[in-house]
Amino acid sequence: MSRNILLIRHVRIHNANALASPYSVGFPAMTAWMGAVHSLERKIKRDERFNEELDDLIFSSVGVVCHAFDLQTYKGQNNYDHVIIGTGNPLDKTGKRPSFIEEARCDLTVSLLIEYRASDSEELENAVSQLLPTIKLASGDIQHVNEIKRYPVYSEADQHQLIGQIMPGFCLIERRDLMRQAMQEGQDALDALLDYVKVTHHCEQNDDGKVSWISRRKEKGWMVPISVAYQGISELAQAEQQRDLETPHRFAESVVTLGEFIMPYRLDNLEPMLWRYQTNLEHNLYLISPLEIKGETHG
Repeated sequence: MSRNILLIRHVRIHNANALASPYSVGFPAMTAWMGAVHSLERKIKRDERFNEELDDLIFSSVGVVCHAFDLQTYKGQNNYDHVIIGTGNPLDKTGKRPSFIEEARCDLTVSLLIEYRASDSEELENAVSQLLPTIKLASGDIQHVNEIKRYPVYSEADQHQLIGQIMPGFCLIERRDLMRQAMQEGQDALDALLDYVKVTHHCEQNDDGKVSWISRRKEKGWMVPISVAYQGISELAQAEQQRDLETPHRFAESVVTLGEFIMPYRLDNLEPMLWRYQTNLEHNLYLISPLEIKGETHG
């Protein structure tokens, strides 16, 4: 299957939002990356310099490869836990730090793979180079971009060449299959999630009396909880002072499932790492997923 990929290599980002889900801190949620790329698409279409050549532009899927990650936390010499480094700005009128909700932030370097459709591909590189610095990625500030380049992928050789450009690094894939299997066996969704991300420890004693500790997870691999959807919890309606007057408003809550970080060279094709928008209106779900959703609920 042929596809056009826009590769944005080694984007260095400062102070990105490190909420991986409503329950966990780590790599920014894929919903944040998808939202940033969607914002970039809309900016290009609205810009008078590019809208004539790129009025049919569509960013259809997004992949993110992490090369470096630095979570802004602190651990004292005798402390057991890490704590989030918060700024507490601005100070109140008495000069004291105000009450605030701690926000986890991180500095990281990523490469973005954006699958696109456009009639003028050459103008796309120029448009992205001009407008990318004007947006935030996962609420973080873009400090440097190494390269922006188009990669037509027509064959397996083209795919391997592209994967070589994003190594070394880790990409995030969805492991909804593990959640679905555990829930079909009768487990609650939250219990199933915790079973796959927790590390269990036990000790064994040999015939000589020597004790050794063994740590393991339920499934091999780097499993993490990730936010992949929003589920509507109210009817579509108009809300007072909503930002977009043309789009109906709906209250929603985040949907969490399992993800896994792997090196891209382990993939047989690019499909598992390219996330795209999907909807399941029967269950009021607004999803992102590399997999096709066929009406089932999302674990």
